[in-house]
Amino acid sequence: MERYDLVYQLYDEFDTKTLREYQEFVDVFPPVDSRVALEHWQEASDELEARKDDIRAAFAAGETFAEIASRTTRDQAFTALDLEAKYARPVNVLVLDVDETLRSAGSTDNEIPRDTLHVLTEFHEAGIPIVICTGQTLENVKGFAIQGLGSEIVHSGELSIVYESGNGVFTPGHGADTKQLLYNDLDDSIRDIFDAVRARVLTGAPAHLRRGCHLQGNEFNVTMKPNYETGSSQAREVIDDALVYMIDLLGTAVADVISWSPSDSNELVGYTRAFYAGEDPEIRSVLEGEGAYPDVDRAAVPEPLAAVFERIDVAYYEADAAEVSSLELNKVAGVKRALEVLGVEDPFALVMGDSKTDLRVMEWVAENDAGIAAAPEHASSDTLDHVIRSDELVFAQGKSVDVLRTVYALNQLARLN
Repeated sequence: MERYDLVYQLYDEFDTKTLREYQEFVDVFPPVDSRVALEHWQEASDELEARKDDIRAAFAAGETFAEIASRTTRDQAFTALDLEAKYARPVNVLVLDVDETLRSAGSTDNEIPRDTLHVLTEFHEAGIPIVICTGQTLENVKGFAIQGLGSEIVHSGELSIVYESGNGVFTPGHGADTKQLLYNDLDDSIRDIFDAVRARVLTGAPAHLRRGCHLQGNEFNVTMKPNYETGSSQAREVIDDALVYMIDLLGTAVADVISWSPSDSNELVGYTRAFYAGEDPEIRSVLEGEGAYPDVDRAAVPEPLAAVFERIDVAYYEADAAEVSSLELNKVAGVKRALEVLGVEDPFALVMGDSKTDLRVMEWVAENDAGIAAAPEHASSDTLDHVIRSDELVFAQGKSVDVLRTVYALNQLARLN
């Protein structure tokens, strides 16, 4: 029978909903020192195996279909079938953003849900390396990775952390390659610009920004974060102001380092704002909203300035952060280095993320036939558009586990080949 017919039979003839409920209970049952609770868990485990045995007996590839039925919905299973038919290969590495992807301030209390962590553990046990790819600092990521996944997985040699959006890569268990500082490869002029921005960003800021923001503890990127709850109106207001301030500060730092002299300070401000407004519609919108949009065309930016601006990114995360980073060290560069260290020579990755920094990784795997992409429904418009045009792997806020389960089923089906 065709696989599609077999999957129809699986979900039509068996109570897969109850089967999944038993599987989830057994998987995420918290460790408790209670004889009654443990007896209840054992009863559920026995019932789960009995129901799986019924499926195992009904299909030639019974073990595969029992696993699919116990972990994925009908829709997820058919999506997995479509992916297997299209790509004819399993995912062999996970590349995962964290904030607003694996976890969400709005729906998971900024914690990675237990069911998501459990599925990640199952991928690890199946030999699938995990690359955590984030804009956060290394120490922050290490902390929640160890807390959520456990020290054994983090230090297994099969997990890598791309931090600060690609400025560094940390892969425990790989000797001299364990920590790689990619920003050290940048030329002196770019590092001097970042040093100048970092030195002045708070000391030279207006009083309301010094009170309302703090610097994220990065090794290289310069990131202003709000002293208010992420997503709040106060955070949005102060980050919008911070974005305008950081753009202007960057322009000053670039002009100083390359010894470019404007006719007056307003000329430099106009050129810098015009360049970055032309690069990012969100930045343009903020500048317009702040009454800071320049009366200068992007094409008028002098070449010496534009040549440096083209190497430096200004990122805006609404009500969350304003950031200056290197375009030469983005998440793609970090992921490439992580894959080298992990020994993944022919990657077919699941890339999950919500921002334009994640979109660059998604576009890289698409251009190289090296994976598939997924995003939450609240992702940036460009990211969402890319995902919808490729495989439509869009998930609800805080429900990254739905895509992970779909890919789990894809890998089960690919084994049948």
